[in-house]
Amino acid sequence: MLSLNLNNNIDELSQLGPFVEEVSEVYGIAPDVSFQLNLALDEALANSVSYAYPEGTEGSIILEAEMKDGNIMFRIIDMGTPFDPTKGGGDVDIGLSVEERPVGGLGIFLIKQMMDEMNYERVNNKNILTLTKKVNTI
Repeated sequence: MLSLNLNNNIDELSQLGPFVEEVSEVYGIAPDVSFQLNLALDEALANSVSYAYPEGTEGSIILEAEMKDGNIMFRIIDMGTPFDPTKGGGDVDIGLSVEERPVGGLGIFLIKQMMDEMNYERVNNKNILTLTKKVNTI
């Protein structure tokens, strides 16, 4: 398992690209799939960085990556405010113009489109978001 520890600071997201590259190299993930993983994880981590902890509060976010049975699984773990992103974003009307579309939910919609599974648990005061994608290794 590979892991990345981040602070809840948007500047920390610059570490995501190199981490996904390392994960892709270690597990032999194709570049097009790696791009999708990076995009989905960027959205999920941006939500965690921006909303998990009250403004002005420092907190940590852990990103874990593991390959199991041909699936790459990423777990995003924080001890912030409980939030289940699997409960929203599935019914975004992307046919609406930007002006007509309500704010929010598009990132979660994107994650659901890029990943095969998205699961949320609240365990021991931790948010655990698991994103899974079936991958063809190279």
